[in-house]
Amino acid sequence: MDIRLTLDGRPVGATLNDSPAARDLATLLPLTLDLKDFHGTERIGYPPRKLDTSDAPEPAAPMVGDVAYYAPWGNLALFHPDGPSASADLLILGHIDADSERLAGADRITIEPAS
Repeated sequence: MDIRLTLDGRPVGATLNDSPAARDLATLLPLTLDLKDFHGTERIGYPPRKLDTSDAPEPAAPMVGDVAYYAPWGNLALFHPDGPSASADLLILGHIDADSERLAGADRITIEPAS
């Protein structure tokens, strides 16, 4: 699923996968979130509601640039180094084509439908 994404007002290439949670996120677009650091490994922000996690794909360990959803807290996470091992609570929703330095310093993300 193609989307338009900006980090701190600058466009970056990005896609969402076709998982139920990613499709549910797409229903919230356009969406702008303030981001904060979490353990020096990810930037996190909270959508206005929790996403549908039914029929979640098999867990996968997040990689640099992955957009993930942490179901217990209801937050989106942008990974800037590779993440921890796979967890059933962490759903990969898509990928951002940006280097780890840019992701690590991001303060705001805007996700919009592709036009």
